[in-house]
Amino acid sequence: MKFIGKFFLTLLLLLLFALVVLYVLLQTQWGAGWFSRWVSDKTEWHLSLSKIEHNFSSPTHIILDDFSFGHDGQPAVLVAKRVDLGIALMQFSDPFHFASIELRDGEVNLTNLARNSALPVQADRLQLNNMRIDSPASVLPLSALQVNGGILPWKPLPDDVLGKDAQFQMSAGKMTLNSVAGENVLIQGNVSQGRMTFSNIGADLARGSMTGNGERDAQGNWKINQLRLNDIRLQTASSLVDFLKPFEEVPSVTLNRVDITDARLQGPDWAVTDLDLTLKNISWKGRDWQSQDGSLAMNAGNFINGKFELNDPIINMDFSPQGIALTQFSSRWANGVIRADGNWSRNDKRLTLNNLAVAGLEYTLPQNWRALWQDPLPDWLDGITVTRFTSNRNLIIDINPAFPFQLTSLDGNGENLQLARQHQWGIWSGKLSLNAAESTFNRTDLRHPSIALEADDRQIRVTELSAFSAKGLLEGTATVGQQTDRPVSLNLTGRGVPVNVLQNWGWPALPLEGDSNFQLRLNASLKADQPLAPSVNATLSVNTDSQQLQQTMQAGQVK
Repeated sequence: MKFIGKFFLTLLLLLLFALVVLYVLLQTQWGAGWFSRWVSDKTEWHLSLSKIEHNFSSPTHIILDDFSFGHDGQPAVLVAKRVDLGIALMQFSDPFHFASIELRDGEVNLTNLARNSALPVQADRLQLNNMRIDSPASVLPLSALQVNGGILPWKPLPDDVLGKDAQFQMSAGKMTLNSVAGENVLIQGNVSQGRMTFSNIGADLARGSMTGNGERDAQGNWKINQLRLNDIRLQTASSLVDFLKPFEEVPSVTLNRVDITDARLQGPDWAVTDLDLTLKNISWKGRDWQSQDGSLAMNAGNFINGKFELNDPIINMDFSPQGIALTQFSSRWANGVIRADGNWSRNDKRLTLNNLAVAGLEYTLPQNWRALWQDPLPDWLDGITVTRFTSNRNLIIDINPAFPFQLTSLDGNGENLQLARQHQWGIWSGKLSLNAAESTFNRTDLRHPSIALEADDRQIRVTELSAFSAKGLLEGTATVGQQTDRPVSLNLTGRGVPVNVLQNWGWPALPLEGDSNFQLRLNASLKADQPLAPSVNATLSVNTDSQQLQQTMQAGQVK
């Protein structure tokens, strides 16, 4: 029996000695190299480290220096100057689940993590100290520097580094999230069964600041409970359409409240300055929106999109399932002022402006304005109706060389004007009267031109048409059919006017001189995409003090 006892005692001492030797050897450079090669040879992962440290003052911690870990034959997923592994009794049943893991002075590059794979370790707590994180292909594409923080528990899954259930708190000196760069970033929140909740987000963003909270569900839908942006100064290479495209690409975005103060945004052909905005209770899904009781209050210094510019715009809207109530719109535009209020109906996609007022405009029409007039409206806008319209002291200029014109001090009013229907511009119904102090039509000067019209489904009736020429008075009436051919009839008389007053308007020069009285009766077609002249049939009777002349025009040619 004494022999057996001595045998087992000797065996135990040899085992303890072997463990001590192994303990000492593992903490040498040779031991660290041997352990690295053993892991690399026995698993699909590659491990590299320069030293393994253990101190009995912290018996539950193992320190790994110059740590590098990744797939065989691939760049490292994890690199750290130091890794602190907290061990516990759980290592006996689950060797790869640690009490804690601390990563210091390194990088986590999830780009190098194979698809549908996960890091083979877990921890009750993951601590990051001065780390860099790159995850461009995750649900939240990001790149972050100087990251400090923790995740608990940390149980990574394939293509989900956070796991199903965890709490997280992180700060970063610099971070780019979804191509938006920020500094001094703080993120707090949790993830539960794929739903990410951000209880607190803060950052210095685009020379301003951002704070907020929200959540993202497992399907990728976002809900922003509160977001505040202050003093943002953002420049982007994206067009306005591309800048807003992320709202269309996610399944849905719900905004409970967004506040923007004193923001300046600029793209290659667009800009917004001094923007103040409050947006409440609205959801986007693709290119559509939904709201029960949403609202928008916005004002800015300038809004520029291409050649279109608004100065000091103010917009107030209320959103509902029925549509949008435009409670206020005002802006300086083209050196003048525009004011409007009304509503847009979701059911029939019609915009009704209760009041539209324009004053002091100095506007030059684009050369292709006639083509733009024929272009259909977007899908979301079927028709436009103006209940009350007023115009004061406007200057309208057309520089088209084919038929330039100018209207100075243009005043007017209208009621129940239907300016678009079935996505097509026009004057489909209502009443309108306009007058100007001075005008020029293709190099012919007129004073006090005036027009009054009424429109219905059948035709536009010009009940009054008058102007003073250099000498004498022009008066007339006209009709324009609402059919596709747009038939036109015009009766125009001149009293004491220059004999060739019509020459600049398409009628050939008359073999007469002096002042005259004339009577013009004309029929034509204003059919889109076809010239007017070949459709003109007309008769002209002219009387001077000594002569009388009558001409007939057929298909634009005087016979």
